[in-house]
Amino acid sequence: MSLLAYGVNFRTAEIDLRERIAIPEEALAKKVVMLRQNVDNVSEVTILSTCNRTEIYCWIDEPSVNPIVDWITSDRSIDAEELARSAYSLWDQEAVCHAMRVAAGLDSQVLGEPQIMGQVKVAYDVARSAGTIGRELNLLSQFVLNVAKQVRTETDIGRNPVSVAYAAVTMARQIFTEFNSTKALLVGAGQTIELVAQHLISAGVREIDVANRTLDNARALAANIGGNAMPLDHLETNLRNYDVVISSTGSALPVITKPMVEKAVIERRHRPMFMVDIAIPRDIDPEVSNLDDVFLYSIDDLTEIIEENSVTRRQAAERAEILVKDGAQKFTREQRLRDSQTLLQQFRETADALCQEEIERALQRLSNGQDSKEVIARLARDLSNKLIHAPTMAIRNASADGRTDLLEYIRSLYDLD
Repeated sequence: MSLLAYGVNFRTAEIDLRERIAIPEEALAKKVVMLRQNVDNVSEVTILSTCNRTEIYCWIDEPSVNPIVDWITSDRSIDAEELARSAYSLWDQEAVCHAMRVAAGLDSQVLGEPQIMGQVKVAYDVARSAGTIGRELNLLSQFVLNVAKQVRTETDIGRNPVSVAYAAVTMARQIFTEFNSTKALLVGAGQTIELVAQHLISAGVREIDVANRTLDNARALAANIGGNAMPLDHLETNLRNYDVVISSTGSALPVITKPMVEKAVIERRHRPMFMVDIAIPRDIDPEVSNLDDVFLYSIDDLTEIIEENSVTRRQAAERAEILVKDGAQKFTREQRLRDSQTLLQQFRETADALCQEEIERALQRLSNGQDSKEVIARLARDLSNKLIHAPTMAIRNASADGRTDLLEYIRSLYDLD
């Protein structure tokens, strides 16, 4: 059995491919069950799907990515050659290190961003509830999340406010000189949008409204930031009122279309509109970028700003990489210890059986009236001989075969000079 990490991320795949591979959170449980059922040699599986990556972690009988590739191309209707150009596969120790780096934010577009740890936890929880992970991935999840927490608490990687949300707000400030007089609309109500709201408020924006498919969630966020809430079907009517639109929903299709924005621009009398789409799949029709007076940016366009604000985090990442390496080694050690449990149990049961056998013989001798001191001495002698019989034969055979490595191990095992 081998651990495989297979997927694509923002470094290896363009946004078009990532959004076609992405799996909405509400569909994850169904997909992990389908994968395990349809791929015979996969025993455990979890899927992590975010705006920047979609990765499959699984325990697989044979060290081959072909069954996973076949499943992805079939399920997501993607050409195998296209996938091969962008996908990566990592095995065993490399897969463990990668999983830990991902959860710690070391492999994120925004180095050290905190949201990914929660997304990783959700991925494992979904698979656990779906019954697609067992002993191995449960153990991996414990070590992965522990290392991620260590990185957050023992390094400065999360110190500076560098995130996709921060970058989006920074870019918006470059468009509008009087930022405090702009009016913003946030589409969605998840963690990323909440973070965007915090950065907008810090930057001086006073009017922030929220649109979301679930109106109660929009109202809850709007109440916290002093704004108004609306359902998504009110977007077309109200879009003209906003200078800044930042969107991050879980919709499979665009929630803001080109005709909607075109109409809004006309009604705004061509006053500039700044839009950032930080969702995968995209919330805003990419064709919107062709409209005059509209500045549309995708999540990939934020990279330059993110890089400029990541110097301190890269320094902290050096310490974080040490924690990841140490965590991966501890995971491997624990895995090996667990794998040895059956052998240890058999070893102990054999020793216990020998002890019980000699005890019964000793009791029989006592009942026959033999001297107790002699019985105890014989019990110790016979038990000792039986317990050291196997290592004694091992020493003899190792000496005869010239196995100095085994002899040195036995010498070390029994602390013999």
